[in-house]
Amino acid sequence: MKRLRLFGVAVLGFILASAILAPMIATKDPNRFHLEKKFQPPSAHALFGLDQNGADVFSQVLYGARTSLTISFSVVALSTLIGLLIGSWSAYRGGWWDILTSRVLDMIQAFPGFLLALALVAVMGPSAQNLIFALCITGWASYARLVRGEVLHLKEREYVKGAEAAGASSSRILVRHIWPNLFSLLAVQSTFGLAGVILAESGLSFLGLGLPPETPTWGSLLNQGRRFLVEAPHISLFPGIALSLVVLSIQLCGDGVREWLNPKERPATIKACATPSDNKSSSGFKG
Repeated sequence: MKRLRLFGVAVLGFILASAILAPMIATKDPNRFHLEKKFQPPSAHALFGLDQNGADVFSQVLYGARTSLTISFSVVALSTLIGLLIGSWSAYRGGWWDILTSRVLDMIQAFPGFLLALALVAVMGPSAQNLIFALCITGWASYARLVRGEVLHLKEREYVKGAEAAGASSSRILVRHIWPNLFSLLAVQSTFGLAGVILAESGLSFLGLGLPPETPTWGSLLNQGRRFLVEAPHISLFPGIALSLVVLSIQLCGDGVREWLNPKERPATIKACATPSDNKSSSGFKG
């Protein structure tokens, strides 16, 4: 299992580095067309081949990685921040504010998130800002519910009661005493949530509701290539492989983060390390 975690970290790091260095790694302009060379298969001249317009698929995949990952990281960061603020404040204050927040969370999560995001983008139009807004509207609720449940438990701890008795303000208690205990929980949730956001963004782009056509994304590349699967399968093949690898690597990294932050997830390792010394100490005690 450790090798799988390392594989996930290596693949994700490689994809992130490729996205950041896309302008230096890309061999051609992703929006430069050569119609006379369209559908050219992968070769030394074009590593991933050319699409129906003669554009370089390798460059499109690199720039698509930059676009898709930028949007996905932005959505996860904003959703986590909104969920942390609303969920923690609602749980700590309680009363009618907590009841209202709970009902809003129920309404948002009762509706399929992808369909709600699809409807919002269809109304507002395709753009990066609208896509991020639509995915945040549907994504923050899961973080808020998770934070709310944990804060309801944490606010009954002795150190929180002690801070309240000392006259600390609500904001200070949240920032200094409660939020640090939410780090591991949000880190794991954000890691797994990133994979879902990437798939959602790719799905909206595949349907033509993501970004403008001139901006390459993995979903739009899959949509372009689906009409030419027989004559030019490479147009969809390489974006699909990239999308599958990044989602798989994020899931493996998420498992690694969960095991690293929660020692209870590593019982086999702990027992293996503790057994020899325990046996020696017990035998020595008997002797």
